[in-house]
Amino acid sequence: MNELSSLIESTPLFVQMAILFGVSLLLATLVVMIVFPILSATAKRTKSFTLEAFVKRTRSSVFWLLTFFLTLSFWANFLTDSEEDPVFYLTTFRQIVRTLLYIFLGVLLVKSTNVAADTIRFLYNADDKNNLRERKILTQLQYIQRIAAIIIFIVILAMILMQFDSMRTFGTGLITSAGVGGIIIGLAAQKSIANLLAGFQIAFTQPIRLDDALIVNGEYGWVEEITLTYVTMRLWDQRRQIVPLQYFIDNTFQNWTRTNSELTGTVLLYVDYTFPVDALREEVDRWLPLQDIWDERVKSVMVTENSDRAMTIRVLVSAKDAGTTFDLRCRTREHLIHWIQENYRNCLPQNRVAPNQAAMISAEVEENEE
Repeated sequence: MNELSSLIESTPLFVQMAILFGVSLLLATLVVMIVFPILSATAKRTKSFTLEAFVKRTRSSVFWLLTFFLTLSFWANFLTDSEEDPVFYLTTFRQIVRTLLYIFLGVLLVKSTNVAADTIRFLYNADDKNNLRERKILTQLQYIQRIAAIIIFIVILAMILMQFDSMRTFGTGLITSAGVGGIIIGLAAQKSIANLLAGFQIAFTQPIRLDDALIVNGEYGWVEEITLTYVTMRLWDQRRQIVPLQYFIDNTFQNWTRTNSELTGTVLLYVDYTFPVDALREEVDRWLPLQDIWDERVKSVMVTENSDRAMTIRVLVSAKDAGTTFDLRCRTREHLIHWIQENYRNCLPQNRVAPNQAAMISAEVEENEE
């Protein structure tokens, strides 16, 4: 034992550090190779989505976190600076390894929050027919997940900076000047702070949610993503519209799925006064139940307006969501126009001319020809 100790002491410090780092790598590899297959098998046997996601997401982070933790432990127990010949780089390398340890700790924490978020998404299926509750939870989850990542980043950064004496002094100076600095930063970042506060308000009061159907600035689309400062809308033609969060607090907009995803669609037909409305009702009663996308909630045929040459018939239909309602409206419009053309062609809108008015028009035409 004494010979081993003397051998270690006679070895250059840099070589000792490298050897202990290699031992840490080996031990971390063995631990990960033993523990993670056991966890993976347990996840498959118990059909645990959370454990399976944890194994897939955190394997590399756990490996490096364990490696740097063991390295610091070995260096602290087996290596010492000599007072006669101090080796400054031991302290430097300790700080570097400790910094890497903190970084991978932060990565592991972020991935763990992602695993928790994935588990909640797995439990709440946003693809259901009426998914109001699911979209509410997923909207809050997305915002909380991002806030958690920011908090973890700030804490890890503080832990890294607090290793250095100069940074501690710098931090004290920052706290002392926080009053003036806070005012300056607050004035400079008014819009950013307003967007962050709007994000909190939207996450918990929820005027909009993920996958809501909105009309914003005359554009129809769905909420695809809600970040800390803006909302991404997927428009009907696959374009993306970026809207600041504060917009949804300060301005009015249409939310077609605020309380539920079911919608009623309108089809307008313009026909002559001689058109038989009851025949149209019978055709809608016959044809609409044959459409698999109709949800059987709303079916209505009414004359809503009239002008000097035609009357307006409004046909109401309903479907499970905005996209399906739009498709059903188009189908209904196409079918009824074709049906009117086939059966009541003479009932399309037309202008009527009295006999004396017709004679006057004919005379004017003859004069123009002469």
